[in-house]
Amino acid sequence: MKLEKRKIVIIGCGHVGVSTAFCLINQGLCDEIALIDLNEEKVLGEVLDLSQSIEYMNRNTHVKVGRYEDCEDAQIVIITASVPTPQSGNDRLKMLEPSLNVMKSIITQIKKHHFDGHLIVVSNPVDLMSYYAYKLSGLPANQVIGTGTTLDTARLKYFIAQKIQVDPRSVHAMVIGEHGDSEMIPWSTVRIGGKDIYSVVQDNQSRLGQEPYQQMKKDTIQAGWEIFNRKGNTCYGIASSTVGIIRTILHNENQILPVSTLLRGEYGQDDLFISVPAIIDRSGVREIVELRMTPQEQEEFNQSCQRLKSFYDLLNQWAL
Repeated sequence: MKLEKRKIVIIGCGHVGVSTAFCLINQGLCDEIALIDLNEEKVLGEVLDLSQSIEYMNRNTHVKVGRYEDCEDAQIVIITASVPTPQSGNDRLKMLEPSLNVMKSIITQIKKHHFDGHLIVVSNPVDLMSYYAYKLSGLPANQVIGTGTTLDTARLKYFIAQKIQVDPRSVHAMVIGEHGDSEMIPWSTVRIGGKDIYSVVQDNQSRLGQEPYQQMKKDTIQAGWEIFNRKGNTCYGIASSTVGIIRTILHNENQILPVSTLLRGEYGQDDLFISVPAIIDRSGVREIVELRMTPQEQEEFNQSCQRLKSFYDLLNQWAL
């Protein structure tokens, strides 16, 4: 009997790609990891470093210098490759045009080697890159997943938990919409230990103030730049978010995560990749969860959708 090998390919070996590889190894989620990058000497160095850490891990994951041929029998391909982050401003959409060529080159190679597994897009601007990868790859929509607002959600839960001194995992909240400046928080759905956020704020004004919502949203949006401006990159949070998506796919966990996925009528939107809560299982995105938002929240979400759609003419032009 031939046992199926769990193989993951990571394209892009910067801080995010390598942190993702380390997180995969540390959690023992796969049998083999192939790393691909234009800088092959750096890849070899990373492979040696990662391989020599395995003595003290849970299992003996095989890590190797990859080629695009490795995509042929991989269950998951992760794309973290992107152009350098702009040194001024904080708008991820400024990265769009130079990123398109990078993504097109990668998807062309993946298709050449008949990849038919799950494609996890991390490269920014992630919602647009996910849509572009979906259009170019020919893969079913449920198999193309952008990391979207998974990390933004973790950051929001962290800020709420810090304020009221609880474990972030006791906070049930999601950031949805664009992974960027127009993302939004449907506060009416936020719960802490089953208690709605409005009641929590009302009962804890000495700690939270009367209206902490805008500040917590601002902190969430700016969190990545607070890190970037101090250390020049962000890697651990997004690596852990990416591996969280992979874990629920490989273990068929049916977790609900806010990922960038294709809307086909949900939330009144069509043919758009944007972050919404989705049930993730071994098939990828099994089902989109439609939150019951207030009219004001729905309008805020619609505005985020329109912001992304304003770039679609350019995407479709490049996809031809």
